[in-house]
Amino acid sequence: MRRTLRVGACQTPELLGDVPGALALVESFAGRPAASGLDVLLFPECFLQGYLLTPEHLRDAAIDLGSPEFAAILRRLAPIRPIVVLGLIERRGDDLFNTAAVISGGAVLGAYRKNRLVDGERVFTPGRDFPVFDARGVRFGINICYDTQFPETAAAVAAQGARVLLVASQNMMRRAVADHWRPLHNTIRAQRARETGMWVVSADVTGERGEDRIGYGPTSVIAPSGEIVAQVATGTVGMVTAEITA
Repeated sequence: MRRTLRVGACQTPELLGDVPGALALVESFAGRPAASGLDVLLFPECFLQGYLLTPEHLRDAAIDLGSPEFAAILRRLAPIRPIVVLGLIERRGDDLFNTAAVISGGAVLGAYRKNRLVDGERVFTPGRDFPVFDARGVRFGINICYDTQFPETAAAVAAQGARVLLVASQNMMRRAVADHWRPLHNTIRAQRARETGMWVVSADVTGERGEDRIGYGPTSVIAPSGEIVAQVATGTVGMVTAEITA
């Protein structure tokens, strides 16, 4: 019997050090008419606290998923119907992780920790596992941003029977770099889709940080054929949804 998973991916403004603001945005997206009936709602990389790797930000922002502080966040997210895949900076003992937590009904179902790290992310410990999750009988897994440049990270998810790869990204880059990469993000993700036969759904940030950084996105849905079937308009805040039958 074929089953359908309804997925939404959010293209958000970048928030730095504003957890209440990030939670309010999660609630706002979940309350949109387009989110009605969704099973999964995906947010960008490190969305909860903001992707900023200064020692001060990491010290103040990193959160333990078993802490009272995170329990309060879970209580706030508990009324949201879809599973929320939330990018965040995680502290676990002496280690920091670039993490996507999978949250349902105020409980953590599991977490994926970024496996492949760019040079500037050496403050993080790389994750070693590729957990998969089931929603409405459809299996999904997660990659985070730079992971998608490596075929083996998507393949590790597909090997466990996943039909959908969720990609939490954060491409707030220096302008020249952003312009270079702008057409390449979907090209790379489309290649992973074709290799694995999975749907690839990505969420990213948009807007500007000061005068020298810009985020274009993209937030998109890519079919197993590599075709881009839906995308939030470049440079706009919004949500893309898809019904994926598997």
